[in-house]
Amino acid sequence: MGSFRLEIPSILENLRIVESFIDNARDGLKVTDEIYGNIVISLTEAVNNAIVHGNKSDKEKLVKISLEVMDQSLKFTVEDEGPGFDMANLPDPTAPENLEKVTGRGIFLMKHLSDEVNIESPGNKVELVFYFHG
Repeated sequence: MGSFRLEIPSILENLRIVESFIDNARDGLKVTDEIYGNIVISLTEAVNNAIVHGNKSDKEKLVKISLEVMDQSLKFTVEDEGPGFDMANLPDPTAPENLEKVTGRGIFLMKHLSDEVNIESPGNKVELVFYFHG
């Protein structure tokens, strides 16, 4: 039905641009406030991870964000220029020793707020899928 693309340098201040990107994509879609909130949190976490962990906050490296609008779903893809990561080696943010840490919840949040999370090998590309009825 349509697709949108955005490339941003790896600077955390650019998360504002991502929020505008989501707002612009929302126009014309009948997405509930709950789904919209889930999209904002999930996509912000994915882009933050791409900037900080993937591209090591190197402003010369880009984060590529795309949105594909389908009949009943939205698919966001976030890709960085980093080496990727191994999902199997991520610490569990719900484990007692990790509960008070301020980092480490991004993937956990994405998995709980998105309808689908797909991480392509080697781990520098994440797809977030949200279903809606409209």
